[in-house]
Amino acid sequence: MSTILVVDDETQILRALRRALRARDYEVVTACDGEDALIEAERSTPDLVVLDLNLPGIDGMEVCRRLRSWTQVPILVLSVREDEAGKVRALDLGADDYLTKPFGVEELLARVRALLRRSLLDERDGDPPRFEVDGVVVDLAARRVTRMGADVHLTKTEWALLLALVEHPGKLLTHRWLLDRVWGAGYREDVEVLRVFVSQLRRKIEPDPGRPSLIVTDPGVGYRWEAEATQRRNRESSGRRAG
Repeated sequence: MSTILVVDDETQILRALRRALRARDYEVVTACDGEDALIEAERSTPDLVVLDLNLPGIDGMEVCRRLRSWTQVPILVLSVREDEAGKVRALDLGADDYLTKPFGVEELLARVRALLRRSLLDERDGDPPRFEVDGVVVDLAARRVTRMGADVHLTKTEWALLLALVEHPGKLLTHRWLLDRVWGAGYREDVEVLRVFVSQLRRKIEPDPGRPSLIVTDPGVGYRWEAEATQRRNRESSGRRAG
Protein backbone atom coordinates (compact mmCIF):
# COMPACT_ATOMS: atom_id res chain seq x y z
CA MET A 1 0.00 0.00 0.00
CA SER A 2 1.37 3.42 -1.01
CA THR A 3 1.47 6.23 1.54
CA ILE A 4 0.53 9.72 0.36
CA LEU A 5 1.19 12.91 2.29
CA VAL A 6 -1.39 15.60 1.51
CA VAL A 7 -0.46 19.16 2.51
CA ASP A 8 -3.09 21.92 2.33
CA ASP A 9 -4.31 24.61 4.72
CA GLU A 10 -7.91 24.36 3.43
CA THR A 11 -9.71 21.88 5.66
CA GLN A 12 -12.34 21.01 3.05
CA ILE A 13 -9.74 20.10 0.42
CA LEU A 14 -7.75 18.11 2.95
CA ARG A 15 -10.79 16.08 3.95
CA ALA A 16 -11.97 15.54 0.37
CA LEU A 17 -8.57 14.31 -0.80
CA ARG A 18 -8.10 12.09 2.23
CA ARG A 19 -11.51 10.50 1.61
CA ALA A 20 -10.92 10.01 -2.13
CA LEU A 21 -7.44 8.54 -1.70
CA ARG A 22 -8.43 6.21 1.12
CA ALA A 23 -11.32 4.95 -1.01
CA ARG A 24 -8.65 3.81 -3.52
CA ASP A 25 -6.73 1.98 -0.78
CA TYR A 26 -3.96 4.53 -0.32
CA GLU A 27 -2.69 5.23 3.17
CA VAL A 28 -3.04 8.98 3.76
CA VAL A 29 -1.26 11.30 6.17
CA THR A 30 -1.96 15.03 6.26
CA ALA A 31 -0.43 18.35 7.23
CA CYS A 32 -1.93 21.85 7.17
CA ASP A 33 1.25 23.96 7.07
CA GLY A 34 4.80 23.77 5.80
CA GLU A 35 6.49 23.01 9.10
CA ASP A 36 4.18 20.07 9.82
CA ALA A 37 4.65 18.87 6.24
CA LEU A 38 8.42 18.60 6.65
CA ILE A 39 8.07 16.83 10.01
CA GLU A 40 5.49 14.39 8.61
CA ALA A 41 7.55 13.71 5.48
CA GLU A 42 10.51 12.66 7.61
CA ARG A 43 8.37 10.65 10.02
CA SER A 44 6.19 8.73 7.56
CA THR A 45 8.52 8.60 4.49
CA PRO A 46 5.60 8.84 2.03
CA ASP A 47 5.62 7.44 -1.49
CA LEU A 48 4.17 10.68 -2.87
CA VAL A 49 3.48 14.23 -1.64
CA VAL A 50 0.50 16.33 -2.74
CA LEU A 51 1.60 19.86 -1.86
CA ASP A 52 -0.33 23.12 -1.93
CA LEU A 53 1.95 26.05 -2.74
CA ASN A 54 0.02 28.65 -0.74
CA LEU A 55 0.75 27.60 2.85
CA PRO A 56 1.07 29.66 6.04
CA GLY A 57 4.53 29.98 7.59
CA ILE A 58 6.91 27.92 5.46
CA ASP A 59 5.34 28.12 2.01
CA GLY A 60 5.05 25.30 -0.51
CA MET A 61 8.05 26.49 -2.52
CA GLU A 62 10.33 26.22 0.48
CA VAL A 63 8.84 22.87 1.44
CA CYS A 64 9.54 21.60 -2.07
CA ARG A 65 13.12 22.89 -1.96
CA ARG A 66 13.81 21.33 1.46
CA LEU A 67 12.29 17.99 0.47
CA ARG A 68 14.47 17.86 -2.62
CA SER A 69 17.56 18.38 -0.49
CA TRP A 70 17.18 14.88 0.98
CA THR A 71 14.53 12.86 -0.88
CA GLN A 72 13.40 12.08 -4.44
CA VAL A 73 9.78 11.41 -3.40
CA PRO A 74 7.40 12.45 -6.22
CA ILE A 75 5.79 15.83 -5.54
CA LEU A 76 2.47 16.90 -7.08
CA VAL A 77 1.92 20.60 -6.41
CA LEU A 78 -1.46 22.35 -6.23
CA SER A 79 -1.63 25.93 -7.47
CA VAL A 80 -4.25 28.58 -8.24
CA ARG A 81 -4.97 29.21 -11.91
CA GLU A 82 -3.37 32.66 -12.12
CA ASP A 83 -0.06 31.61 -10.60
CA GLU A 84 1.70 30.26 -13.70
CA ALA A 85 5.06 31.68 -12.61
CA GLY A 86 4.66 29.83 -9.31
CA LYS A 87 4.02 26.54 -11.11
CA VAL A 88 7.14 26.95 -13.20
CA ARG A 89 9.25 27.86 -10.19
CA ALA A 90 7.97 24.84 -8.25
CA LEU A 91 8.78 22.53 -11.15
CA ASP A 92 12.26 24.04 -11.41
CA LEU A 93 12.72 23.42 -7.68
CA GLY A 94 12.04 19.73 -8.23
CA ALA A 95 8.27 19.19 -8.22
CA ASP A 96 7.20 16.45 -10.62
CA ASP A 97 3.81 17.71 -11.75
CA TYR A 98 1.10 20.22 -10.86
CA LEU A 99 -2.66 20.61 -10.78
CA THR A 100 -4.51 23.90 -11.02
CA LYS A 101 -7.23 24.69 -8.50
CA PRO A 102 -10.09 24.00 -8.84
CA PHE A 103 -9.46 20.47 -10.08
CA GLY A 104 -11.41 17.24 -10.46
CA VAL A 105 -10.70 14.38 -8.09
CA GLU A 106 -10.44 11.90 -10.98
CA GLU A 107 -7.73 14.01 -12.62
CA LEU A 108 -5.81 14.14 -9.36
CA LEU A 109 -6.10 10.37 -8.96
CA ALA A 110 -4.81 9.87 -12.51
CA ARG A 111 -1.79 12.10 -11.80
CA VAL A 112 -1.15 10.22 -8.55
CA ARG A 113 -1.23 6.84 -10.33
CA ALA A 114 1.12 8.09 -13.05
CA LEU A 115 3.65 9.51 -10.56
CA LEU A 116 3.63 6.36 -8.41
CA ARG A 117 3.99 4.15 -11.48
CA ARG A 118 6.95 6.18 -12.73
CA SER A 119 8.54 6.13 -9.29
CA LEU A 120 8.40 2.33 -9.23
CA LEU A 121 9.98 2.15 -12.69
CA ASP A 122 12.78 4.48 -11.60
CA GLU A 123 13.61 2.15 -8.70
CA ARG A 124 14.07 -0.90 -10.91
CA ASP A 125 17.50 -1.88 -12.17
CA GLY A 126 17.95 -2.88 -15.78
CA ASP A 127 18.80 -1.65 -19.26
CA PRO A 128 17.95 1.87 -20.41
CA PRO A 129 14.36 2.14 -21.67
CA ARG A 130 13.23 1.32 -25.19
CA PHE A 131 10.08 2.90 -26.57
CA GLU A 132 8.13 1.69 -29.59
CA VAL A 133 4.99 3.49 -30.68
CA ASP A 134 3.34 4.15 -34.04
CA GLY A 135 6.34 2.80 -35.95
CA VAL A 136 8.86 4.93 -34.03
CA VAL A 137 11.49 3.11 -31.94
CA VAL A 138 13.73 4.95 -29.47
CA ASP A 139 16.42 2.61 -28.12
CA LEU A 140 18.55 4.37 -25.51
CA ALA A 141 20.88 1.40 -25.01
CA ALA A 142 21.73 1.36 -28.72
CA ARG A 143 21.54 5.17 -29.01
CA ARG A 144 19.37 4.65 -32.06
CA VAL A 145 16.08 6.00 -33.37
CA THR A 146 14.16 4.41 -36.22
CA ARG A 147 10.89 5.28 -37.93
CA MET A 148 9.08 2.60 -39.90
CA GLY A 149 12.32 0.60 -39.85
CA ALA A 150 14.52 3.39 -41.27
CA ASP A 151 17.22 5.08 -39.21
CA VAL A 152 16.45 8.64 -38.12
CA HIS A 153 19.47 10.91 -38.11
CA LEU A 154 19.54 13.24 -35.13
CA THR A 155 22.04 16.01 -34.48
CA LYS A 156 23.94 15.97 -31.22
CA THR A 157 21.61 18.61 -29.76
CA GLU A 158 18.46 16.83 -30.96
CA TRP A 159 19.65 13.60 -29.35
CA ALA A 160 20.43 15.39 -26.08
CA LEU A 161 16.95 16.93 -26.08
CA LEU A 162 15.28 13.60 -26.85
CA LEU A 163 17.32 11.92 -24.11
CA ALA A 164 16.27 14.53 -21.55
CA LEU A 165 12.63 13.91 -22.43
CA VAL A 166 12.57 10.11 -22.60
CA GLU A 167 14.52 9.70 -19.36
CA HIS A 168 11.53 11.30 -17.57
CA PRO A 169 8.47 9.73 -19.25
CA GLY A 170 5.24 11.51 -18.46
CA LYS A 171 6.94 14.17 -16.35
CA LEU A 172 6.35 17.82 -17.13
CA LEU A 173 9.77 19.33 -17.84
CA THR A 174 9.94 23.11 -17.78
CA HIS A 175 11.49 25.24 -20.51
CA ARG A 176 14.15 26.39 -18.05
CA TRP A 177 15.03 22.84 -16.95
CA LEU A 178 15.36 21.59 -20.53
CA LEU A 179 17.42 24.58 -21.63
CA ASP A 180 19.74 24.19 -18.65
CA ARG A 181 20.09 20.43 -19.23
CA VAL A 182 20.66 20.53 -23.00
CA TRP A 183 22.24 23.92 -23.70
CA GLY A 184 23.60 25.06 -20.35
CA ALA A 185 22.83 27.77 -17.81
CA GLY A 186 23.48 30.59 -20.27
CA TYR A 187 20.42 29.58 -22.31
CA ARG A 188 17.89 29.32 -19.47
CA GLU A 189 15.69 32.12 -20.81
CA ASP A 190 16.01 31.33 -24.53
CA VAL A 191 12.68 29.55 -24.97
CA GLU A 192 12.62 30.22 -28.72
CA VAL A 193 15.70 28.03 -29.23
CA LEU A 194 13.95 25.21 -27.41
CA ARG A 195 10.78 25.61 -29.48
CA VAL A 196 12.77 25.42 -32.71
CA PHE A 197 14.52 22.21 -31.70
CA VAL A 198 11.33 20.62 -30.40
CA SER A 199 9.72 21.41 -33.76
CA GLN A 200 12.67 19.81 -35.62
CA LEU A 201 12.54 16.73 -33.42
CA ARG A 202 8.79 16.37 -33.94
CA ARG A 203 9.23 16.49 -37.72
CA LYS A 204 11.70 13.61 -37.48
CA ILE A 205 9.95 11.29 -35.03
CA GLU A 206 6.27 12.19 -34.63
CA PRO A 207 3.80 10.11 -36.70
CA ASP A 208 1.89 13.37 -37.27
CA PRO A 209 4.06 16.41 -36.43
CA GLY A 210 1.04 18.70 -36.76
CA ARG A 211 -0.71 16.76 -33.98
CA PRO A 212 2.15 15.64 -31.73
CA SER A 213 1.46 12.65 -29.49
CA LEU A 214 4.98 11.84 -28.25
CA ILE A 215 6.34 15.28 -27.32
CA VAL A 216 3.35 17.08 -25.83
CA THR A 217 3.26 20.80 -25.04
CA ASP A 218 2.03 22.22 -21.76
CA PRO A 219 1.50 25.83 -22.92
CA GLY A 220 3.69 28.39 -21.22
CA VAL A 221 5.38 25.78 -19.03
CA GLY A 222 7.21 23.02 -20.89
CA TYR A 223 6.98 19.58 -22.52
CA ARG A 224 6.24 15.95 -21.66
CA TRP A 225 7.34 12.69 -23.30
CA GLU A 226 4.04 10.79 -23.58
CA ALA A 227 5.03 7.58 -25.39
CA GLU A 228 3.55 5.39 -22.65
CA ALA A 229 0.22 7.23 -22.75
CA THR A 230 0.13 6.97 -26.56
CA GLN A 231 0.86 3.23 -26.40
CA ARG A 232 -1.91 2.77 -23.86
CA ARG A 233 -4.44 4.71 -25.97
CA ASN A 234 -3.50 2.67 -29.04
CA ARG A 235 -3.98 -0.61 -27.15
CA GLU A 236 -7.36 0.53 -25.83
CA SER A 237 -8.44 1.64 -29.30
CA SER A 238 -7.36 -1.69 -30.82
CA GLY A 239 -9.23 -3.55 -28.09
CA ARG A 240 -12.44 -1.63 -28.82
CA ARG A 241 -12.16 -2.33 -32.58
CA ALA A 242 -11.52 -6.02 -31.92
CA GLY A 243 -14.55 -6.20 -29.64
